[in-house]
Amino acid sequence: MTKYVFVTGGVVSSVGKGVTAASIGRLVKSRGVSVAIQKLDPYINVDPGTLSPYQHGEVFVLEDGGETDLDLGHYERFIDENLTRASNVTTGQVYSEVITKERRGDYLGGTIQVIPHITNEIKHRIGRVSADTKAEVVIVEVGGTVGDIEGLPFLESIRQMRKDVGRENVLYVHVTYLPYIQATAELKSKPTQHSVIQLRSLGIQPDVIVCRSEHPLNQSLKDKISLFCDVEERAVVPLVTADNIYKVPLILEDTGLGDFIAQRLGLPQKPNLNTWRQMVAEIDRSKPVLRVAVVGKYVDLRDAYISVREALFHAALAQGYGLEIEWINSEDFEKGRSLDRLETVSGIVVPGGFGYRGIEGKIAAARYAREHRKPYLGLCLGMQVMVIEFARHALGTGEVNSAEFDHSTPNPVIDLMPDQRAISDMGGTMRLGTYPCQLVPGTKAAAAYDVALTNERHRHRFELNNQYRDLLANAGMVFSGMSPDGRLVEIAELADHPWMVGSQFHPEFKSRPGKPHPLFSGFARAAVENQSH
Repeated sequence: MTKYVFVTGGVVSSVGKGVTAASIGRLVKSRGVSVAIQKLDPYINVDPGTLSPYQHGEVFVLEDGGETDLDLGHYERFIDENLTRASNVTTGQVYSEVITKERRGDYLGGTIQVIPHITNEIKHRIGRVSADTKAEVVIVEVGGTVGDIEGLPFLESIRQMRKDVGRENVLYVHVTYLPYIQATAELKSKPTQHSVIQLRSLGIQPDVIVCRSEHPLNQSLKDKISLFCDVEERAVVPLVTADNIYKVPLILEDTGLGDFIAQRLGLPQKPNLNTWRQMVAEIDRSKPVLRVAVVGKYVDLRDAYISVREALFHAALAQGYGLEIEWINSEDFEKGRSLDRLETVSGIVVPGGFGYRGIEGKIAAARYAREHRKPYLGLCLGMQVMVIEFARHALGTGEVNSAEFDHSTPNPVIDLMPDQRAISDMGGTMRLGTYPCQLVPGTKAAAAYDVALTNERHRHRFELNNQYRDLLANAGMVFSGMSPDGRLVEIAELADHPWMVGSQFHPEFKSRPGKPHPLFSGFARAAVENQSH
């Protein structure tokens, strides 16, 4: 029988449920138990694919093409498992499926209600993760905050799961926030108490309370929370804000949470976190810092590039360096500002995105990297702006662009993919998920990968226009990664440059702590060499 750990949040949003759920996943897996993680999101959008990054942060893409919440990136990085689209459930998906069934006549004329039809669909999707993955433990994070009206069907569903699969197979973890009152120099537990009252009013008694705070909990406060929230004292788990998220599994393990979960769910007790502890020790070790610029248009909300940030961190760490990111709004370059900020960094990354805003600034960053021989890594759109900039240089004209940004450009070096031309719906219709990439021997990309074929995650509608392939190649651009049929350029690089590489795919989605992605590793090595000069 599959065991379930349900993670809810209280008091405030952004309390750290995602990292907590991911950390629990690591603790469970460290005991030799197979694990999967799922996110239940209460928004009505079918998926986050059409949401603004300013509202929702990064859209994380899975192997099977699922466009998901950024928390799934945390899940994959912490448990080192590839998840599927079944691991991200939204209210929009649930209601869409129920309405489709009703229109089809599946309910035989019955009245459709939140209970049981919506809740049954939610439970079906929870159960599907177990069925698909055969995981011994499934961790389910409920998005939002207890008390939000839109989250009620999800909370009712996880309440019912306790009866459906047996109390011995279910554990409820509630993550709350303890505010600190400066005037009295004390943490306050009252918001946590009220949050638990709300949860209990819905029929859910938490087994564990993870207390997020900026200051350490004392024993008397733990005892108070234990008494008023009716949980064991050892199940009141302090979690002071860490300076690095990769420390969180170790913090939770050292509080005894891993042993508590294992005991309650009948799992093996002895964990093996040696490799993870070694990694954290390396993070804490004093070391030089690698300075890298990330040039994008969503830098005001850095969660929009969270996987890029983590992939850079993984790669720098593998080189024995810490990481310092210079976040630069690409629109500043269009206004004649900030280009001098690129002088002090050792490498430049231009991440993905959509829309014309800030594009010329990204092109300016690519031009700076080419002219100053500064290591450059372009991700999806970052590759496309690299191609646009190089084509303008090669053709000696500024009348070069992507058809996405200028429909009338005489030189559309980036153009809409043929199979995208008849598509009208914007959601879930891009080239999504894993596709193979054949590496070309003798190139920088092939040297970085050290394999002949790789599979990478994509999210795009536009691609390099093959009509310009020969012109660009003759000017010094090397197409170092291709689709096996030779139709699509997957990786482009400049021959006469220390490291100027762009990928049409998103390598950041496959980087893991201790296992940096090859392209990020190659970039980091080049940046270290540039910094040492």
